[in-house]
Amino acid sequence: MGNWQTVAAKFQAKVADSGQQLIKVIDQAQQNNPLFKEAFERFTEQCRQNINPNLAVEAVKEMLIQHLLTERIFTNIFNNPEFVQKNVIAREIDQVIQALTSQSFSKAEFIKENQLDKFYTVLERAAATIEDYGDKQTFLNTVYERFFQGFAVKVADTHGIVYTPQPIVEFMVKSVEEILQREFGKSLASRGVHIIDPFVGTGNFIVRMLREIRQLEFSQLKHKYQNELHCNEVMLLPYYIACMNIEHVFYELTGEYQPFEGICLVDTFELIEDRQREMFVPENTKQVQRQKEAPIFVIIGNPPYNVGQQNENDNNKNRKYPKLDKMVAETYAKNSKATNKNALSDVYVKAFKWATWRLEGRNEGIVAFVSNNSFLENIAFDGMRSYLEKEFSKIYVLDLGGNVRKNPKLSGTTHNVFGIQVGVSITMLVKKAKS
Repeated sequence: MGNWQTVAAKFQAKVADSGQQLIKVIDQAQQNNPLFKEAFERFTEQCRQNINPNLAVEAVKEMLIQHLLTERIFTNIFNNPEFVQKNVIAREIDQVIQALTSQSFSKAEFIKENQLDKFYTVLERAAATIEDYGDKQTFLNTVYERFFQGFAVKVADTHGIVYTPQPIVEFMVKSVEEILQREFGKSLASRGVHIIDPFVGTGNFIVRMLREIRQLEFSQLKHKYQNELHCNEVMLLPYYIACMNIEHVFYELTGEYQPFEGICLVDTFELIEDRQREMFVPENTKQVQRQKEAPIFVIIGNPPYNVGQQNENDNNKNRKYPKLDKMVAETYAKNSKATNKNALSDVYVKAFKWATWRLEGRNEGIVAFVSNNSFLENIAFDGMRSYLEKEFSKIYVLDLGGNVRKNPKLSGTTHNVFGIQVGVSITMLVKKAKS
């Protein structure tokens, strides 16, 4: 394992330089390649309509570079060379890439000239030798994290690119199953128990759910996969990985390949706003609409965790969501006695409010998040704590500590499960009709 981890670290450094070179290639193509310019502008407009109306051109370039630099790794790891043709989003983006290569640019030559072949080869060989499920997830997540830390530093900063350790995923899935059985007489395998991971990342929670459902009731696995498992991702690279990860595990468990139609390329928080339109392609729009109509029972995941950014000099502020921000202001903030309520702008706070909103109109449901733990004691969150107490029948919290800012002696991964600066907790919110 050590060998590929060393290569992954070197890949992080190499990918930063390669990414910058690709930006120059794209900039030149915008000037000299009319076919690419037209395709790029069309794709940029799609991104602004579906992901973020204020999306910068630089962010769209980064999406193309993510596709270019990682397509080979993940299609080979999953032995799925037809992924680009099968996946509705990858197919759309590949049309832009084909326009880019319509004149002088060659993907194969670029990879060879930048000596990326050796990195890809070692990573692909390592993936082929990893049989343990947990080790394979660690491998995928490490490569994914290294890519963002090497190339898209600001994206990693704003979105909190840190994958959830497998023991935490395992604990949360098992805990949800126990609560379902004890409180509702149901299980993850029960028909009608719709499950969503609103911030799916590389798909770890959905993958673990599939394995749990297979153990609980194999006969229900196909139905759950086709109808009652949902997830969202707003960034292209993790969306790709999650698609392949989930589809590959379903194939492992059943011996049958089926595209996973429960995943949407969409900003989860946008689903609360009133500005959604056509989302990239009709298939993705249809999947989003199906999810919006689903009677969600379980919400599970790892919300983005930062309040803004690490460097206040960077123009990298988190996005505003008028309707969702207003909900937070009229509940959590309005009922707080604190004078400084800036902490309530943290993305994970919006995630709790979104989850509460998503369960509105239902008499029962479960929210399971691993998140920043500042809401447990910080005075700014007194209104949030009050509202959660009113909105849910039972609340379970496992405080994992690890706040490096409070105690510098806790620095490093030894005392923080994510190896980050802020404390962490696992929260289970149970909504149940009063008897």
